[in-house]
Amino acid sequence: MEKYIISVFLAFSCLFKPVCVLAQSSDTTGSWSLSAYADAYYALYSDSVGVGNFQKFPTVSPRSNSFGINAVQLSAQYDGPRVRATVIVHAGDIPISSWSSKYNAIQEAHVGIKLFKKLWLDAGFFKTHFGTEYLMPKDNITSSLSMLTYYEPFYESGLKLNYDPSKNLEINFFLLNGYNIFEDNNTKKSVGLGITYLIGDKGNIGYTDYLGDDSPVGSILPHTRFANNLFFNYAFSPKFLIQVGGDYFIQQNSNLITPTKIGTAYGMLGTLKCQLRPRFAVYERTDMFYDPNGFLSSLYTYSNGDQLGYASVGQTVGIEFKPTSNSYLRMEYRRIQMLYDEEIFHSNSTNFDFRNELTINMGVYFDIVKGFETKK
Repeated sequence: MEKYIISVFLAFSCLFKPVCVLAQSSDTTGSWSLSAYADAYYALYSDSVGVGNFQKFPTVSPRSNSFGINAVQLSAQYDGPRVRATVIVHAGDIPISSWSSKYNAIQEAHVGIKLFKKLWLDAGFFKTHFGTEYLMPKDNITSSLSMLTYYEPFYESGLKLNYDPSKNLEINFFLLNGYNIFEDNNTKKSVGLGITYLIGDKGNIGYTDYLGDDSPVGSILPHTRFANNLFFNYAFSPKFLIQVGGDYFIQQNSNLITPTKIGTAYGMLGTLKCQLRPRFAVYERTDMFYDPNGFLSSLYTYSNGDQLGYASVGQTVGIEFKPTSNSYLRMEYRRIQMLYDEEIFHSNSTNFDFRNELTINMGVYFDIVKGFETKK
């Protein structure tokens, strides 16, 4: 705990002291903000993994029959005409289950400079640019994450070139260390692209991708991965919100039958939220994941010795109560069904090809300081 407090103090000191000095010496005006977020949970899973252990595919609410904290998060941001910076630190079960073990307290830490009128260059640690869903419950319709999202990257490090040609269009180019890593594990770099177009004030549509080879040093065969994602978020009315997304992966030398051929994997999800009352809503998500070659997931071995990567369908339903615009209480049920008799779950000494989940999440996010201006 003492080390964590020191890391938080140093992170925020590094953000505000040097950056504000730079801003005051080079920018005419700038503003900074400080915000916080916390999410608590209780969860029950039909899969038995032992008291206190994380469930399979651990992300949000990963412990069964346990009260816990998914995340406690502090965010600091500086925005000036020529420079900008963001630092986000976090603690809780989500950072332990899903984040880098070495840089576990850091969710984001990056600085940026303005190159031209609408062109910025940012460098540091980022949350992933890839995918349809986000990691934190406050940013999603559902609290849990789909199986597809679990195998997408959660974080990345490198350079981001940000260009906004219009108020509705944002384009980002990335030069990265790799797929879901902060520190590079080889001498190769990866690239990525993110394009988002705002559809008025009703939603957005976009495309993200990733291209790179994260094979460790000494690997005999290269494994260049090309990951593609399409997403669509739209509010048809104040009462109906839809989210649709799909991924397609190609990886070199990753075919289960012929290892020197390419392997493929794909998945999709669709989520619908219905606002029944100003404070009450219900939602449903259907998702599927198909990785027959197991290069994203794992290989399941049948009793006859045959092997197959994971393939699943998930069904999620939930109800949400929002006491205020910046808080929520959700109760959610999900069932994960493996498609090809892959009995990867266990209960009472029996193997099953499905898992039932019940989670309750309560969260709040708020500004501590917002838009505080610094002037030269």
